[in-house]
Amino acid sequence: MNARQRATQRERSRRVVSLVPSATETLLALGADVVACTRFCEQPDLRHVGGTKNPDVEAIVALGPDVVVVDEEENRRQDADALTAAGLDVMATSVRSVGQALDVVGRLAEATDRPRPPDWPGDVPSSGPPVTAVAFVPIWRRPWMAINADTYGASLLRLCGIELVTAEASERYPTVTLTEVAAPDLVLVPSEPYAFRDEHVAELAAAFAAARVARVDGQDLFWWGIRTPAALTRLRTSLTSASSRR
Repeated sequence: MNARQRATQRERSRRVVSLVPSATETLLALGADVVACTRFCEQPDLRHVGGTKNPDVEAIVALGPDVVVVDEEENRRQDADALTAAGLDVMATSVRSVGQALDVVGRLAEATDRPRPPDWPGDVPSSGPPVTAVAFVPIWRRPWMAINADTYGASLLRLCGIELVTAEASERYPTVTLTEVAAPDLVLVPSEPYAFRDEHVAELAAAFAAARVARVDGQDLFWWGIRTPAALTRLRTSLTSASSRR
């Protein structure tokens, strides 16, 4: 595609502000005209309009985008309401499973007048592989927090044959103590949202001496959207290695 074709593509695409890192990555892959995003979207070449929890509503309104993408987890309802009250078209996402992650790519493409990726999978298998291990997945420390079954990360892991020791927790992101967590086969330490250091990994290894402890890519585990199919493949590979390692 030459420069003129790219310019024409941008002209035909609706202008979008994304306040969701996963959505920003997906929209750019779709060729959407992303005019601004948050500082957490890891897109230094795009204009930043604050963070996910404290976006600059006035700056977003001044940009006059055709659509603003927000997410039920990443963003605050009051900011979405303020953008709607200002007359902007706000698209809200809610992704708690791999199936929803695949579907939202189509929704984002439609919202920005972009085509879906060729051969994009339309659904996921009705049942995952047999469970090969039960895992504890910490996402925060002081206090320790984890995820339950009603999360995208849990859905992705289930397709890798991994169940969670905290699957039945009443909260989607329960606060736990290491002493109360049932003994897992695996402890999967993601690279985000918390920056676990080596001493934290050692702490987890000491708390779960019988478990195998492995670091995993937090973006592959928690960023949904355009990366989902490849992330699933990468996680399966890394988890197979982690499960066999002593």
